[in-house]
Order: sequence, then structure tokens, then C-alpha cells
Amino acid sequence: MSAVTRHDEQRQTLAGPDGVPVLTYIRGIRDGHPWADLAEVVGPDPVPSILDGMSGWAVSGSAHLGEQLIQHGARIMRHAHSMQRDLVSDPPPPDWSSLSLPDGLRVVPCDRGARELFPAWRAAFSPEHPDHYRGSDAQALDAELTPLLAGDVLGPVMSCSRLAVDEADRVVAGVIVTNRDGLPWIATVFRRPGPRHSGLGSRLLRRVLADAASHGLTEIALVVSDANPARGLYEKLGFRLTSTSLTVVVP
Repeated sequence: MSAVTRHDEQRQTLAGPDGVPVLTYIRGIRDGHPWADLAEVVGPDPVPSILDGMSGWAVSGSAHLGEQLIQHGARIMRHAHSMQRDLVSDPPPPDWSSLSLPDGLRVVPCDRGARELFPAWRAAFSPEHPDHYRGSDAQALDAELTPLLAGDVLGPVMSCSRLAVDEADRVVAGVIVTNRDGLPWIATVFRRPGPRHSGLGSRLLRRVLADAASHGLTEIALVVSDANPARGLYEKLGFRLTSTSLTVVVP
């Protein structure tokens, strides 16, 4: 996962040399770079203006825009797929709401602080994982998990979020859902590695989907990195690809 901060949900505009708008975006910070998130082309070719006015920025937009910038020396930061699940026309099976967990584990609300979630969350994204945060543990806690739970990154945490805890009441897995500009958003799915916890994320996610549907939510969405094998699980659980994006760092 990458350290991200959204400063302003109002769309900003990048204009070309003639003053004509060429790109709109939401500004933030990603891994220490100024960040143009949800970039949308709104005018003539924006690439010259991005190269001229956004050197050192991270830009997240369509795969086509990212590929154009890569041809001019931009570096790929993340290749990701947006996915969405309809909870009305394709409701979760009723038995998902009562799926049992391995012996000794139980489901609890996501009402704990970042430090309690951190050991399992950090272990889930090992250095080999495509979403591993490359900073120190302290940086990962302060820049990633704490802002997420505080609602500073992807909106406030929703009540359908769930954690799994063991016999000692330690968090071993979690599915955190946020309200991202009115759209329920699965911000992270994590579990401790190891045989005992195999399949735990899948079971917990099924329960969250069933709970979300029972509380009247009509859809739920997420983003998964291209190299993350979890994409196959999401497809199996009814998520459908809606778009593909590239985040690149402008030279």
C-alpha cells in the first residue's frame, strides 16, 4: 500500500499554454510526491502540460494517459484495477452472514485503534507483496493505517467493517470499508499469514458483503493492484472490473 493523503476533494484544473483546461484532478500527496488523483483529460493533449508543469508529481488516471507519460520517461508507481459489486441484483447468499471462523477466532466490529490492528495488517503485506509499504514500521503506522482509520484518506470507516480476533483478543484479520464520497469502498483486506489463517480474509469478506447488503447498501467497490492474486478472489465473489488505471511519477 502507498502512503496517500487527500488535501482537497474539489477538482483542480491544469491548463495548457493557451489557457485552455486540459486536465482535472483531485490534489493530494502520495509517497511524498504531489499527487494528481482521479486525473481526467478534458481538453487537448495534456501530456506536454503535465511534463512542463507537474515534474515530480504522481499522476493517477487512465491506462492510456499513463502509457503516454511512460513513453516520455514517467515511472510506474501502481497499475491497478477498479472493481465493483452489485448488492441488489446479485445479493450475497444468505449463508455468508453466518460463515464460521476457525476454532478460537471470532468476528468483532472494527472499533479498535490503529496500533491494535497494525501487527496483523503489517504482516499481511510482506516485502514480496505488491502493496507492501517500503518505509519503516513507524512510518507505515503513521502514514498508512492511522490516517485510514481516522477517515483522512478514503473517507470515514463504515459500520459493516469487521475484524477477526483470536483467543487472546488479538486482531488477526480485517476488512475495512469506508464511505468514499458516498460509495462504500473496501479500503483494505488483510490477515496474518500462516496455515491457521488461510482463507480467513475470504470468509471475513463474505460476512462483510452480507452485512452490507442487509443494511441496505446497494453496491460496494475497491481497487486491486494488477499483481495482487486477490483479484481472482474478488472476481469469484462477484466483483466486476470497471476500469484500469496507472499511477506514474512524472519525470
